[in-house]
Amino acid sequence: MYVAVKGGEKAVKNSQRLVAKKRRGDISVQKISMDQIANQLGLGVDRVMAEGSLYDVTAAAMAIQQAQGDMTEAVFLVRAFRTTLKRFGNSIPVQTTKMTAIRRVSGIFKDIPGGQILGPTYDYTHRLIEPDPDHAPDPPCDRHTDTAPPDKTAACDDISPLPEELPRVIDILQAQGLLQQDETTPPGDAAEDLTRQPLAFPVSRNLRLQALARGDEGFVLGTAYSLQRGFGLDRHPFLGELKVGYVAVRYTPPELGFDIHIGRIKLTECVMVNRQDDAVRKAAGFETGYGLVFGQNERKAMSMSLLDRSLAARKNTGKTDYPAQDPEFILSHCDSVESSGFVQHLKLPHYVDFQSELVFIRNRRKDHTPDKGNP
Repeated sequence: MYVAVKGGEKAVKNSQRLVAKKRRGDISVQKISMDQIANQLGLGVDRVMAEGSLYDVTAAAMAIQQAQGDMTEAVFLVRAFRTTLKRFGNSIPVQTTKMTAIRRVSGIFKDIPGGQILGPTYDYTHRLIEPDPDHAPDPPCDRHTDTAPPDKTAACDDISPLPEELPRVIDILQAQGLLQQDETTPPGDAAEDLTRQPLAFPVSRNLRLQALARGDEGFVLGTAYSLQRGFGLDRHPFLGELKVGYVAVRYTPPELGFDIHIGRIKLTECVMVNRQDDAVRKAAGFETGYGLVFGQNERKAMSMSLLDRSLAARKNTGKTDYPAQDPEFILSHCDSVESSGFVQHLKLPHYVDFQSELVFIRNRRKDHTPDKGNP
């Protein structure tokens, strides 16, 4: 046994050396820097921060490099790093109405307070691989230096400065009394923390949203898609509002007694709207699903908001007919680190377990008496 352990230890060390060599790649190629990853692979960094439950661009960029672009492995690294950080308090709830928005769209009203802001998105791009993806079709406008092309000056002048505060689109429905009240935690109350306590059912909406926010994007997207395919969503959902931008984070140090500004973070916020009839002892109106994620993660926030509503089905109707309506199924399996670990553990030695299976099968075949008509 000792010889086998020593042999395994040597093999593991050799595997680690091979990983380091493979990670670096051809040494004649310049090594990629953290700044390059953070700036040119920004959406990947945002995803790792969201699923890693840690807003740290540098840590996420380092994890992506170390994991050779394997996002699930990078999320694992970020979460492991997160456990080493000291906690010193809770910030004040962020005000998304005061978000410095770089993108904001609504699918239910054409004219919204503050206007539609397309911003940076791949929604309107041709899905063609370009030899020079950095090429801009039109030079950007610069009002201060008057470097805009003559034929573009008028279009540039038509661009209005972004408002400092954007009211919520769903407030229009709220003002008309058409919006069902959501189950929310009152601002200022101590919130449950999924990273410091195990998930237990029944689960509050607070923990449900936390689990979805750090869940695997592919799983969350796939289950939200199943809703739209008819496995749980009774009516077509509508995008009430999707916003991407920066919000201020404020914290009240105990020694000061008043809140101070400690930084800004980029968030994606989404609100989905669904029609609700009066068949469940409620007045006819609209229900909403909510999603809030680190960085620019639009698919994740939209999928999260669809699942937020569907996972309330048991409370509203008393039954769950589809997987995407079952909180225990969705929340227990959406975590990328847990699901990845459970699947990948199958690569570990299971020699003894399989030997017991072999013994069982051989004994069954030995005791089995074939039918006379069969060989």
